Amino acid sequence: MPLLQLANVSKSYGALRVTDGLSLSLGKGEALGIIGPNGAGKTTLFNLITGNVRPDSGTVQFQGRDITALSASQRCHLGIGRSYQVPHPFVGMTVFENVLVGATFGTGQSERDGTPLALDALQRTGLLAKANRLAGSLPLLDRKRLELARALATRPDLLLLDEIAGGLTEHEVAELIESIQDIRANGTSIIWIEHIVHALLAVVDQLLVINFGKLLVHGNPAEVMASAQVQEIYLGMAVE
Repeated sequence: MPLLQLANVSKSYGALRVTDGLSLSLGKGEALGIIGPNGAGKTTLFNLITGNVRPDSGTVQFQGRDITALSASQRCHLGIGRSYQVPHPFVGMTVFENVLVGATFGTGQSERDGTPLALDALQRTGLLAKANRLAGSLPLLDRKRLELARALATRPDLLLLDEIAGGLTEHEVAELIESIQDIRANGTSIIWIEHIVHALLAVVDQLLVINFGKLLVHGNPAEVMASAQVQEIYLGMAVE
């Protein structure tokens, strides 16, 4: 049974169809990378999975259950966690307090029960030594790590990463890749939207390309990147 399954999901805003009959399936422990041009519908796809947006048609199933009508908070409690492209921490709260918010509100647990989850997430993302610092004082890499830690504290079976490597140096990207590889090695399934393709290829075992809201190519990452369609449409290269 797939962990996540989308069947013919579509979403339009007025005359603009941003997701067009898209279907995908992800198994437990798998990692899927998603690429595509700006405006291709990638973030809308994440919003459809997390419940921030409802589809006009199609279904979303998680762990064999139809969750199409469930709210974002209900889906989070079921095990779908997410980081956002631009970190927005509670700048006046400490790093620990930020992660504790995820561990409590994201799971429905008390502060007492959420504290071990928050500490574990900080440990796994390399932020434990900075737990008492104000989140507003963190540099970009640590803000990205904090975004990741808040998502991890919700105890996700499925973790959605939205361009989490954007804006980082090559060295910082390498550090982030190690953290994500560790998360996957511990059994969490991952869907990662990213423009830094080499980062994706270091983690994922499937690659999906979206163009104008439709699935263009889906399969082995090396084969997908070598596809004439991908090189012509996504990379903007003329293929003879």
